[in-house]
Amino acid sequence: MNEAQVIAVDLDGTLTLTDTLHESVLTLVRNKPYFLWLLPFWLLKGIAHFKQKVAEHSELDVSTLPYNQPFIDWLKEEKKRGKKIVLCTAANEKIAKAVVSNFDLFDAFIASDAKTNLKSARKRDALQERYGDKGYDYAGNSNDDLEVWADASNAIVVNASESDASKASSLTSVSHIFRSERAGLAIWLKALRVHQWLKNLLLFVPLLAAHQIGNSHTLGLQVIAFLSFSLCASSVYITNDLLDLESDRSHPRKRFRPFASAKLSVLHGVIAAPLLIAVSFLLGTVVGVDFLFVLIIYLFLTVTYSFSLKRLVLVDCLTLATLYTMRIIAGAAAVSVSLSFWLLAFSIFIFLSLALVKRYAELLVQSREGKNSAHGRGYLVTDAPLLQALGVSSGYISTLVIALYLRSENVMSLYAQPLAIWLLIPILLFWVSWVWLKSSRGEMHDDPIVFAAKDKTSLSIAAVTALVFIYAAIGFDL
Repeated sequence: MNEAQVIAVDLDGTLTLTDTLHESVLTLVRNKPYFLWLLPFWLLKGIAHFKQKVAEHSELDVSTLPYNQPFIDWLKEEKKRGKKIVLCTAANEKIAKAVVSNFDLFDAFIASDAKTNLKSARKRDALQERYGDKGYDYAGNSNDDLEVWADASNAIVVNASESDASKASSLTSVSHIFRSERAGLAIWLKALRVHQWLKNLLLFVPLLAAHQIGNSHTLGLQVIAFLSFSLCASSVYITNDLLDLESDRSHPRKRFRPFASAKLSVLHGVIAAPLLIAVSFLLGTVVGVDFLFVLIIYLFLTVTYSFSLKRLVLVDCLTLATLYTMRIIAGAAAVSVSLSFWLLAFSIFIFLSLALVKRYAELLVQSREGKNSAHGRGYLVTDAPLLQALGVSSGYISTLVIALYLRSENVMSLYAQPLAIWLLIPILLFWVSWVWLKSSRGEMHDDPIVFAAKDKTSLSIAAVTALVFIYAAIGFDL
């Protein structure tokens, strides 16, 4: 096997685990959404022109991209052996130049310009013109690289399918193969945040509060509403992850999320999000017009949050509290149950407390990382004490709302043992205090709901609370 002294390296899917064009378009849409309508017109003038325009108007931070570290480590060793490393990519030259500048690795780069899309045969011709027939080894990852491999001295197969790897070996000798993890069901479930569907159990709260959980018809509608809301929420999670790629990649834990780590491609997310919305709305029409109306408002608010509200100090937390409360409103709309003032007031205050926990925990992480602010948010690390004070106060106010509710006539009529409900006051006070105590110790998950679902103390409190409600409702002998 003859080794060339030049290793030509593809960018998208090879050096980096993602596609820089897809990421550039996302960056453009996120920062300059008014350019969205121009994309089809740019594309009509050809893919090279399209890439040029996207690169001109978007500012992709190449330093945060998920790079193929094992492959890069190998390239560094090859460079020490005297090999010349050349980035050869169909990405626009602006992107290629930024990537080359980000590494102390490359000797040169060849990339697309406003007229030429350097892909497949065009890439082969460019390399052949510069280095001659069989004058280079080529590292690529897809079917588009077969033309280049055919003229290469050796193929370096990176992150390719078994089919493409086999085709490469039939065209030239394969010197190295670098494999990557394939996206499976577990990765998709993580992207859909199925564990976050726990939040949507709030849809059942109005049914429980009205003591109608035994009605099979309304319960069936509520289950469909739950599925509809959950799929809508998953679509929003995916959209949010796509818009938050740079922020997530700067976070010590969020960087492992499927899209941030490129275990799932940006394109897959862009396709999945609208499909989930379509199925969600289809199920929503089965539940009823009122529920569908609330679902649309929820979707609009979450999209607005993803694009702008999450960057506004305090407004983001108030929006999160509202979104939690809208789950309860949606549940009431699904089964035509009237909502009480007390339930809505309690919901706003308790979920505002949890939203503030989320931001407080994020600031503690940033503080430990030696940073002064949260990336993509409006908060400074020095805001943490204030958020803590606001959050604890809001949680305690939610307990006060429950105490005032227990003095209402509704409690006497709905419960066989209304005095038992008073046990909720110390239980809720303890749990709010516990959550904030764990948060101040730096032991809080990024999402307090996920924390509660895994925390033994929180689960024990939930079990005790359920027993209190059951006893208060039916008054069995203890």
